[in-house]
Amino acid sequence: MSVNYNVLGLIFASIHDKHVKELTDSRTMGSIPYGGRYRLIDFPLSNMVNSNVPEVGVITKANYGSLLDHLGSGREWDLSRKKGGLHLLPPFIHSADKPYEGRLDALNKVWSYVEHSPAKYVILANCDVITSIDYNPVLKQHMDTGADITLIYSQGYYDFKNNRGATIVDFDEDNNLKDVLLDPGISGSCKIWLESFIVSKEFLWNIVKDADSRNEQSFTRHILQANRHQYKIMGYEHKEFFTRIDNISNYYKANMMLLQSETRKGLFRENMPIFTKIGDNGPVKYGVKASVKDSLIADGCIIEGTVENSVLFRGVKVGKGAVVKNCVLLQGTTIGDDCKVTALITDKNVTISDARAITGSESYPLYIDKNGTL
Repeated sequence: MSVNYNVLGLIFASIHDKHVKELTDSRTMGSIPYGGRYRLIDFPLSNMVNSNVPEVGVITKANYGSLLDHLGSGREWDLSRKKGGLHLLPPFIHSADKPYEGRLDALNKVWSYVEHSPAKYVILANCDVITSIDYNPVLKQHMDTGADITLIYSQGYYDFKNNRGATIVDFDEDNNLKDVLLDPGISGSCKIWLESFIVSKEFLWNIVKDADSRNEQSFTRHILQANRHQYKIMGYEHKEFFTRIDNISNYYKANMMLLQSETRKGLFRENMPIFTKIGDNGPVKYGVKASVKDSLIADGCIIEGTVENSVLFRGVKVGKGAVVKNCVLLQGTTIGDDCKVTALITDKNVTISDARAITGSESYPLYIDKNGTL
């Protein structure tokens, strides 16, 4: 695979952690499990690798132990290299500093790494948006138009009652940024910024340096909203599947979407593989009376009961006579014999004892914390 040493990738692993506190109390947004075997960071990281980006920095903040374990040297993403490769960037702070408060502050604190990159352009992305994208056409448009910033957005449905933290954008007839709304009180079809953008390294340093001198931290408020007429900010529409993880209910829905073939086709696109850490688990074991319908079952699971319309991560055990419906069960969950569970999310290593009945709703699924026992 050819690489483009003119481009550096930066991924924010901890932006919007507060929106899914249930899942980020002990991990970053980037290390949230998804789809049976993946972590959220696998998607932006694989997108950059598939777009021939040879060097990626992952900006962390707190609770990043599981993220470090998952990424390791970057071998699974072909980023274990002598030149470029994967770099984990914990919060570089002096004794008198606080951890970073916003995207601009984070960039300022890791700039000693960025400035040593030979790249001319920087691609920046979050982990709370799940999608598959080739950045090469975006980069080409950015260079051809001479834009200062190129924002990547998608047309999608936004509901202020059920979504949090979204940035809605609008562009004029020349594709210049016209309006920016942060977490607006509206509902309907909108242009939703995917919180990914391309910018030259020189321009990025100028706005980061100026923001630091004015104690400004928010890229959305202090750059996009405040300077949309001063800078040449243009849009690139991404027309493939995307979803945002902005609350526990939408996390549940994002997993359940994978049971639809159209979602899987849109996310796991031809020639755009999503890489992840290899688990080396054994195949799924099915008992004599096991029954599985319309479900996604990861390797290492042991199924002796009934599973319907559910997503089971690696190493999940479903006991004899148990019935699991409309559930998302993370790695190491054990469902005891004769249990009846519906619309449930379990974090890692949850144990539910025999003959328990737990019923949530698909609108408001129940959640059991990591290592919980019932």
